Amino acid sequence: MATLSPKVRFWVIAAAALLVAASTFSLGQWQLRRAAQKQALLHAMDAQGNESILKAADLPAFKNPLDAVHRRATLKGLWRAEQTVFLDNRQMNDKAGLVAVTPLVLDGTGQIVLVQRGWVQRNFADRTALPIIQTPEGPVTVRGLMAPPPSKLYAFKGADAGRVRQNIDIAEFSRETGLPLIPISMVQTGPANEGLLRDWAAPNVGIDKHYGYAFQWFGMCTLVLGLYAWFQIIQPWRSKRKQALPTLHT
Repeated sequence: MATLSPKVRFWVIAAAALLVAASTFSLGQWQLRRAAQKQALLHAMDAQGNESILKAADLPAFKNPLDAVHRRATLKGLWRAEQTVFLDNRQMNDKAGLVAVTPLVLDGTGQIVLVQRGWVQRNFADRTALPIIQTPEGPVTVRGLMAPPPSKLYAFKGADAGRVRQNIDIAEFSRETGLPLIPISMVQTGPANEGLLRDWAAPNVGIDKHYGYAFQWFGMCTLVLGLYAWFQIIQPWRSKRKQALPTLHT
């Protein structure tokens, strides 16, 4: 294999360094754009949260129910307590437990929404034992935020059935129960009661993660350019300068 001349090697290394630097710089910019998009999402969520409070009668007016997400709501209706399920491995205040989810039949509309009512510690000594919570009979008024369907965790086959399950899919749960569920949920807010805590964590869309990745990519870009400048420009220049200095004789 022929050895590259110093001039050709110089330009090959230069092209490789520029390619890597451009790629890492571009990736850093992409991470900043993702952070900006998620920051805009948070602003949109805050804006929706400051709009007027929704009532049950307002929900049918949304052609796309997801447009109601993040809006505050006060809903009146009846609990379907017999259809309550508990979502396992859910965190609150750094503790693992269960989130109680109960269908709420809305007054005057016939619609039914899944309400994420709150968190309860599970019985670790007997994982088959259901937690004791109170579900009022008769008309109730529930305050909270309209939300996407409950978040999903990784689950093994068969873990999404029964009273305690890993995840709940609204469409599948609707078929399972025969209830006409709307494709969004509600997160109940307010003080702890009925045996449930409601210290919900603020939404984390991962903005800091994107800034961290951007810093890493820009740091790599800077490192590549710095190494290239040192080994391909500064070091050869210093060597030539030393060779050009007159030799001193004693």
